[in-house]
Amino acid sequence: MLHPSGLPENLSSLDRTLVMGVLNVTPDSFSDGGRFFDASQAIAHAKQMIKDGADIIDIGGESTRPGSERISAQVEIDRVLPIISALANTTVLSVDTMRAEVAQAAVSAGAQIVNDVSGGKADPEMLSYMATLDIPYILMHWRGPSNIMNSLTDYKDVVADVTSEISSQVDVAVAAGVARDRIVIDPGIGFAKTVDQNWPILKHLDVLENLGLPILMGASRKKFLGELLSQDGEARDMDDREAATLAISALMAQRNTWCVRVHDVRGSRDVIEVVNRLAKTP
Repeated sequence: MLHPSGLPENLSSLDRTLVMGVLNVTPDSFSDGGRFFDASQAIAHAKQMIKDGADIIDIGGESTRPGSERISAQVEIDRVLPIISALANTTVLSVDTMRAEVAQAAVSAGAQIVNDVSGGKADPEMLSYMATLDIPYILMHWRGPSNIMNSLTDYKDVVADVTSEISSQVDVAVAAGVARDRIVIDPGIGFAKTVDQNWPILKHLDVLENLGLPILMGASRKKFLGELLSQDGEARDMDDREAATLAISALMAQRNTWCVRVHDVRGSRDVIEVVNRLAKTP
């Protein structure tokens, strides 16, 4: 499995798909907004995810759900820093942010990965800051902020276009000084994509794999799964999309995808262990 050179040693030796546990310390994230807004609840939940087998905890202080509005950098820092400081040195921590200022504060507090859903497009300082570090940078496919992204779904060929746009942004990051072997790419399931446009990306993930970079897959509980499982025109509730999420985790494990970003860590670790055990069986 391809790993970024900056990945902590305890993860670089693993030969299975990694599991990143989602920790949103926001009042309005699409799945767990408000549930872990209190710092003590967030820290307790992170520790439970670690116990359940999370390889990475991804801490985000700003919602990127469709329609959400930006918050200030200081509010974002105030949300994530106490959590990162409390969990530093307990496991690998990732900060989910589009701002260089927040990334810098988080890394100083102990974060070891920067997960930028804008791929360096939201903050002109992000890529130059990442060029100064020797840690993984997750670059997602992004066409615009959450409050307008649902209007940015015009693709000639969604698989080819997403791959081309990610490739171009990787080139921008490398030109800014970010080492290519520290970049992880994310196709941005649900971001500037209609429900139906997510499926071809999953079906033809080999096209994105041809870029030769590790891939993070973040499909957990997203709208396209709720719509798939709808009954009588009603999308399946967030918390009832877990079996569908686990199916995607299993498919990613079969592909040896670098990492899945999920809300239910234990379930994904279980299916990955099963897939890995079968792969090793003569």
